[in-house]
Amino acid sequence: MSPTKTIIVSVTAAIIFVLVQGQGPIEPNCLGCICEASTQCNVSVGCHTPYAGAYFCGPFLISWAYWADAGKPVIQNDDPNRQGAFENCVNDLYCAAETVRQYMAKFASDCTGEGVINCEDIVRVHKIGYSSCNANVDSSDAFWQSYRTCAARVNVN
Repeated sequence: MSPTKTIIVSVTAAIIFVLVQGQGPIEPNCLGCICEASTQCNVSVGCHTPYAGAYFCGPFLISWAYWADAGKPVIQNDDPNRQGAFENCVNDLYCAAETVRQYMAKFASDCTGEGVINCEDIVRVHKIGYSSCNANVDSSDAFWQSYRTCAARVNVN
């Protein structure tokens, strides 16, 4: 990872730390690496449909179902039942990070069977889903390569 990339990841982690400090089971550097692996933490990525029936939005690439399972967090003074509330939330770095935090507060589990819930477990739940997070991952996949590079750089496991 280039020095510039390291700085960007560190700044992203610092921003997320300030936004959700001390809340839930996720350390800020882990959230930063999830964001980095998902979209290089691109807050202008918007929403897309990569295949039929899929709709992912924001820097963490969050689906509507994930957001709903997280309790439908919203930007201040928004209504979670308003059309567009999902997109407004998950395209906003703070609200998206809060969505991940709330989702993990409900669904984080020991996916790797190591007896603890660490960042690797959180990332598996985020990317694969809580019900199948113990599945094998393709380590050549760009998401996993990006996550592992980031995790090694900022010392999370």
